[in-house]
Amino acid sequence: MDLQSFTHIFKHALMITGFVLMMMLIIDYINVQTQGIWNRKLQQKGWLQIILAAFLGVIPGCLGAFTVVSLYTHRIVSFAALVAAMIATFGDEAFVMFAMMPGKALILTVIVFAIALFTGFFILLVSKQKDQDSDRSYGFEVHEEEIICNCFPGKDLIRQIKNISFERALLITGFLLFIILLVAGELGPEEWDWKRITFLAGGLITLFIAATVPDHFLKDHLWGHVIKKHLPRIFLWTFGTFICIHFLEGFLDIGSWIQDNQYIILIFAVLIGIIPESGPHLIFITLFINGTIPFSILIASSIVQDGHGAIPLLAESKKGFIYMKLINILVGLIVGFIGLIFF
Repeated sequence: MDLQSFTHIFKHALMITGFVLMMMLIIDYINVQTQGIWNRKLQQKGWLQIILAAFLGVIPGCLGAFTVVSLYTHRIVSFAALVAAMIATFGDEAFVMFAMMPGKALILTVIVFAIALFTGFFILLVSKQKDQDSDRSYGFEVHEEEIICNCFPGKDLIRQIKNISFERALLITGFLLFIILLVAGELGPEEWDWKRITFLAGGLITLFIAATVPDHFLKDHLWGHVIKKHLPRIFLWTFGTFICIHFLEGFLDIGSWIQDNQYIILIFAVLIGIIPESGPHLIFITLFINGTIPFSILIASSIVQDGHGAIPLLAESKKGFIYMKLINILVGLIVGFIGLIFF
């Protein structure tokens, strides 16, 4: 690999990571401001739970999935609603897809949302209305936030700037550098299209958030939750995926091999989706963008994988996690095989 190729891959990974980070910060900001709404008791109607769970699932990132897991472990929503949420969710990869292929990402979201609703309603209809998880507890909390947070403390802004913390200074510097590189044309699209304008708007919003939120919110939420937990993994997975694809394309005719073994790739994609972690799904997103795999395999992979939204479920209810994954695998394989055969 020459220096030019390495630099191009690094900039591409940096741009995607920056966009993902901005979106996660904005959603975390909104999530704290509206926490009272998320945790209101749902009406005891199964169909309404499924619709709400699927809607929370398609929200980019892990917050919607975490919320549904919390509601499920508190016996507020049913197992059918849990399955619908996990089919609908992409985890952090949703940010990447909307950054790299916004049109296709929107179509994929609508398709997976519809599949999630159908599966959830089907489970609700055929189930015997029995608790499928007798080990669910009432005391499990997921991503618990304060009900009220004054995230724009006007009278304390000057004090915060004068006594600026290391975390705030680093975030402000990072976002300023991202905006400068974007405006200078070193990152993002070459032309001032809607994508570049979106990146700039996101950068300005996150810069405002980093400069104005209270120290508690910045350290516990933005720095502790988003930066330390998500940023390194997202960048390394993105950068590593691009590097692997670059070498594979250089030494192997991977496109021809995949075209001749699409059913094997479908099974492999579904099995990779079992991993309750953000990152591996990026491989199939990249392959689809390069025209190497068909849309049906990407749909199947998206159905089975749920980012790291299911990790709290695995910790709290292993039986529920296994049942959920088995159903998602079955749905993913059915949809994927139908897509390969008829489309």
